[in-house]
Amino acid sequence: MTGTGDAVAAAVAEAYRRDWTRVLGTTAQLTRDLDLAEECAQDAYAQALDTWAATGIPDRPGAWLTTTARNRALDVLRRDSVFRRRMPLLVADETVPGPEDVVNDDRLRLIFTCTHPALSPEARVALTLRLVCGLSTPEVARAFLVPPATMAARVTRAKKKITAARIPYRVPGPDQLGERVGAVLEVVHLIFTTGHTAPFGAGLVRRDLTDSAVRLARLLHLLMPANAETGALLALLLLTAARQDTRTDADGRLLLLSEQDRSRWDRRLVAEGKALLTEALRRWPPTRYALQAAIAALHAEAPSWAETDWEEIVDLYDVLVRLWPSPVVELNRAVAIGLRDGPPAGLDALAPLLADPALATYGYLSAARADFLRQLENWPQAATAYEEALALTDNEAERAFLAERLSEVTRNL
Repeated sequence: MTGTGDAVAAAVAEAYRRDWTRVLGTTAQLTRDLDLAEECAQDAYAQALDTWAATGIPDRPGAWLTTTARNRALDVLRRDSVFRRRMPLLVADETVPGPEDVVNDDRLRLIFTCTHPALSPEARVALTLRLVCGLSTPEVARAFLVPPATMAARVTRAKKKITAARIPYRVPGPDQLGERVGAVLEVVHLIFTTGHTAPFGAGLVRRDLTDSAVRLARLLHLLMPANAETGALLALLLLTAARQDTRTDADGRLLLLSEQDRSRWDRRLVAEGKALLTEALRRWPPTRYALQAAIAALHAEAPSWAETDWEEIVDLYDVLVRLWPSPVVELNRAVAIGLRDGPPAGLDALAPLLADPALATYGYLSAARADFLRQLENWPQAATAYEEALALTDNEAERAFLAERLSEVTRNL
């Protein structure tokens, strides 16, 4: 039975979200060349659009795509007369025993390849989001708050560096894991945050990304159970994911934390996250992920919005901003101050951030100012701030929320 155009397109899109990393990772293990693997994986998805329309959607789309990509790669390699001179571009060192003997996952191998210390920190995260998660260059650029052209150049340079440095396609051995894990954790964290609020599209959340990040965090914790950072990151992701299903209503409308039904938060995930956090906090000083998880735990434990312990949250942000200086952390701290001390204090805390170039295109800064101004009934300035936030926001659920608030404010002008 052939598939309709819409059904096939939807099935390919779903397979891209669910299976892209596995298709690419398995193909890369064969080709040892990331560019060729990516090209073959993309060809497989393009072929699926035509083949599935004629023959029907397969029972296991991911397996079909993986086989097709591998066959495409084999065809290319057989035709390449200089193949032996080019090999190996990604070295599959089968003689070195390592954690892959315990956790055999192509996605994890791909992440460790993309986060090799030979690459710059920015390139590591960018390349993993591009290759492991299959995000487009504009999506990755938005996650980094940089122009798409800058990100495209960064990804291209990273791929060339992998080839030139003969970076191995494997999980490193135990003697190298400690020095490598920090970059990998940063990647997993950014994958989760990108999925937690999708940069583009109709849905607020991309569950494929958040679920992938949680699974990868579990794998890393399995690899390094005594590492405080891996446990803390997993705690943070679980505590945040616990309230994921309540962030929108049945119609897809965004719900603020103050509006969410806390009885629907996943208490199993909360309990698991708190247990991991307790263990992580036994180490001193705390890691950035432990501090972020502690903030998430305070939200998870509060019986209601009104009973949130903003004093403790601000204290934790004070420590976090010293440990991990970041404009986004400064913004979150400023919002927490406003929720603790009132809108005027929040605006005062936000004021220094207006000149930070890293936040110039970050819509949440304008949205935070708009909300404090709205609470103070400063309607003209609130309207301007909401307009700025709308101009900087591409997620449709967030845009609908901001447009509703702008309409409310405008009616009071």
